[in-house]
Amino acid sequence: GTWAREMFEQEMDAHVPRSILACKAVSREINFTSMSEMKAFRLVQKVFFQGMVMEEWRFDFGFVIPGSTNSWQQVIKAADEMMDPELLSGNITIETSFFDGASFIAKSLVRIFYD
Repeated sequence: GTWAREMFEQEMDAHVPRSILACKAVSREINFTSMSEMKAFRLVQKVFFQGMVMEEWRFDFGFVIPGSTNSWQQVIKAADEMMDPELLSGNITIETSFFDGASFIAKSLVRIFYD
């Protein structure tokens, strides 16, 4: 989808099939366009369960050419043991912070529901 302003201003909900919790790894792709050069584009994701940090991941993209459209794919490996989807659903939030080097760009917060 598009990165609309509300994506960075309010918590969003994401509904994900509960079968994803049985996967050993998941792949995702982020597509973005940047009007400005970024020397060290990166993101930090924190996974919260009932407000407490459970996991933290760091992803580095690197240099971004001004006026470019980019595709960024990551593979995320699952933990060896997964909690019950009923317990997780609605109690997990993922906070994603975007940076260029040490400079903060934006943050999004998504609450996960397993359907």
